[in-house]
Amino acid sequence: MTTRYNYVIGDVQGCFEALKALLKEIRFDPDLDKLWFAGDLVARGENSVGVLRFVKKLAERGCAETVLGNHDLTLIACARGHKKVKARDNTQQVLDAIDGDELIDWLRRQPLCLFPDRQTVITHAGIPCIWTAEQAFDLACEVETYIGHNDLTQLDAFLSEMYGEAPTLWSDHLTGMDRLRAITNYLTRMRLTDVHGRLEFSFKDELTEPMPKGFLPWFDFDCPAAHTHQIFFGHWAALQGMTINERIQNVDGGCVWGRRLIAYRLEDQRAFSVQNPLAEDW
Repeated sequence: MTTRYNYVIGDVQGCFEALKALLKEIRFDPDLDKLWFAGDLVARGENSVGVLRFVKKLAERGCAETVLGNHDLTLIACARGHKKVKARDNTQQVLDAIDGDELIDWLRRQPLCLFPDRQTVITHAGIPCIWTAEQAFDLACEVETYIGHNDLTQLDAFLSEMYGEAPTLWSDHLTGMDRLRAITNYLTRMRLTDVHGRLEFSFKDELTEPMPKGFLPWFDFDCPAAHTHQIFFGHWAALQGMTINERIQNVDGGCVWGRRLIAYRLEDQRAFSVQNPLAEDW
């Protein structure tokens, strides 16, 4: 059956009530429509386990797909014992759930880059000015091989080296865990880069705030991927779902911070949103 509408949805971060409200707002029909999540399904909202169960069920029906975000990767690392759960992340509920192992196993098999159609690409944090969309996909696949590997020792080898900021500058000559860490950081943690694509990790604020010298938002540089695809990304809550230009669209409305959860319909480029109904409750 032909899909009626495709919606790109921003960072849910465990805000299940907001997600349900948004799907009601867009009149989502799982028999006709498809949801494309921009990562960070889990974290500081009220019900990460509910969100995972719901999206997994939709994915198994073929009406939802998601990329991995940095909070999703952190949950996987916690599940494998490479990181301790922070109370503010509110994800212990997933690890304690009777189906927790099943949910983590499903989550770790999700990609870092998705193409809803031939003109559209989604990653959690964006695509740097040094990569084409096709390069981003190929490099994402290198990391996915480890994260989703049937041999859990391969997963653990990656997770044990995933955290860190170095190297901050991409090179095609990078190898081993340095290469995998750099790819992961570009696709799930990037906000600012310099003109050469060097990453800067400290800045998380609005665009009107002063930025470290020599660094700008990644989308301020000419991006080859934006010449061939419309890029959707989340991750940067301070942007509040800003349209960067006709080729680059942020969909993180800062729902978990009491703002909006956003769905962007590809067919007519229309944005829908709802306020987080539980924002004052936690």
